[in-house]
Amino acid sequence: MKWACRASLWSLVCLVLTACSSLPAPPVGQVEINASPWAVQSQGHRGSAALAGRGAWNHLTFPGKSPTAYSYFQKDGRDAVAAVAESSASMLRSKVRIESQDLGSVRFSWMVPQLIANADMGLRDVDDSPVRIVLVFEGDRSRFSARDALVSELAHTLTGEPMPYATLMYVWCNKRAPGSVIKGPRTDRIRKMVVESGAGRLNQWLDYERDIRADFQRAFGELPGALLGIGIMSDSDNTRSSARSWFGPLHLGSQAMAKN
Repeated sequence: MKWACRASLWSLVCLVLTACSSLPAPPVGQVEINASPWAVQSQGHRGSAALAGRGAWNHLTFPGKSPTAYSYFQKDGRDAVAAVAESSASMLRSKVRIESQDLGSVRFSWMVPQLIANADMGLRDVDDSPVRIVLVFEGDRSRFSARDALVSELAHTLTGEPMPYATLMYVWCNKRAPGSVIKGPRTDRIRKMVVESGAGRLNQWLDYERDIRADFQRAFGELPGALLGIGIMSDSDNTRSSARSWFGPLHLGSQAMAKN
């Protein structure tokens, strides 16, 4: 029982350490992704906060989980990352730092051919999604609940890095309406904002631009701290299913750069 409890906590730690983890990552796909037009476009864009020089795109894997396969792909003339999840979960992430007052927008795109039939992002046992955009933030950890404080302490002991104060995800949900906010079933320091719902717009590129500060405030009821990292994720481990998707380049807009 003690081992099972520790394994459960470790899985939770790995899920929430989306941008600050010092866990070793396997080299699979890293060189290909970082050298690709997708990475170049994601790392710098006129009028956006460049990721270049702030950390390469790394493949973050979770102990006990098979990794999702990520690779550069050109889809319908677009530079993209193809994600293939086979009962798996892992993430491509990049470290950044944008102060709260400088936060602007995030632009992203994705294409999904099929939803995961039995997934429900509000339920722990079937919390899977073919596409997630993940943003993690700094904040006052003294406001953590006792459980979240324990997880953060364990994370710091095991990895040398504390749990991010807050994680905001943009997701495609099977049923919940766009604009809905789903609290993470494992910790409420992860909140998911639904930007697409149902099967009506499958098999086409969908483009989004979101106001990071406004979305964070709506999801968490407070202003965000500094943005520390951004990532893409596709997972199907809980439902033991298959999922395929494509992600377009990510662009972070900055209030400071917008004024220049």
